Amino acid sequence: NVMSKIKIGISIGDPSGIGMEIIIKTFKDNRILDFCTPIIFGSSKISSLHRKILKMQEFNFNLIKNIDDASPKKTNLLNLLTDDIDINLGDPSVKSGELAFKSFKSACLALKEKKIDALVTAPIHKSSIQEKLTDFIGHTEFLEKNFNGNSLMIMISDIMKIAFVTGHVPLKKIEKYISKEKINDKILALEKSLKEDFGINVPKIAVLGLNPHAGEDGLLGDEEKKYIIPTIKKLKSDGKLVFGPYSADSFFVAKNLKNFDGILAMYHDQGLIPFKSLSFTDGINFTSGLDVIRTSPVHGTAFEIAGKGIADENSFRQAIFSACKIAHKRKEFKHLNLNPLPFSSRKKNK
Repeated sequence: NVMSKIKIGISIGDPSGIGMEIIIKTFKDNRILDFCTPIIFGSSKISSLHRKILKMQEFNFNLIKNIDDASPKKTNLLNLLTDDIDINLGDPSVKSGELAFKSFKSACLALKEKKIDALVTAPIHKSSIQEKLTDFIGHTEFLEKNFNGNSLMIMISDIMKIAFVTGHVPLKKIEKYISKEKINDKILALEKSLKEDFGINVPKIAVLGLNPHAGEDGLLGDEEKKYIIPTIKKLKSDGKLVFGPYSADSFFVAKNLKNFDGILAMYHDQGLIPFKSLSFTDGINFTSGLDVIRTSPVHGTAFEIAGKGIADENSFRQAIFSACKIAHKRKEFKHLNLNPLPFSSRKKNK
């Protein structure tokens, strides 16, 4: 049904990385157009350069100057980067950073104006963008500044959905960020996303400990006793299905992954090492918690293989599918909750 097809905006990432290659490879199989109407915020010059190098000249984008002209039957390319394209594949520069940011910013504007339903971002090279925009931290931070809500990064694959209490924080600073309030907020944000974005009515959530063997009764650290266990107890008494803390070294086995809808890790590597080891090619990153939807592949710009035609597009393709599914689920959730029956105890957990 063309009416309910999701309009996906796509930012091209750093033009000297593999972004454009994975975009072309993903949309070369036009069955994906059954799910979405893609609008790529890019440039015909950059796409020609990549198509030539990848020997994919037979693949054509539908060039448009305006989002409203997007065809639901084609892969649309909004031609907005018309400057001279002076980039070398595999070699990031201030120019490539500028183009990457321009693509992303234009896509964000379209998201704000509701001209697209969701955003999928190809990988950027942050330091190339920061040469000109010193206050740019990353995709997620930019979205959080420009849209409503508090972002929660959830890594998603067929076998797990995992969120984090701390993100890009040096290991020695992690304990400063671990508090009852922070753990509580992240669990509630994960639960909300599992309900609204994935249609899981009563999500079961596993919480990992911070220390080896989840602190082993305080022998190996007391954060579990001080922060994690009391928070889990409080949420359980509120009727939430929250369990743990589990020892991270033995948690990631098939039985546990099947039993839980979501997992909360305490820090970056604790959750990302098992996630990427078990799901690297089909895993994706989802920025939940905002009033807009954004997904991205789990890999970076991969400059070392740019232009060689060997980049694996699977994670990017999954990011497109996930963005479509989440957009549908959110609409469904809104629709179902438009006129809920008045129910006095709903307020109790605020």
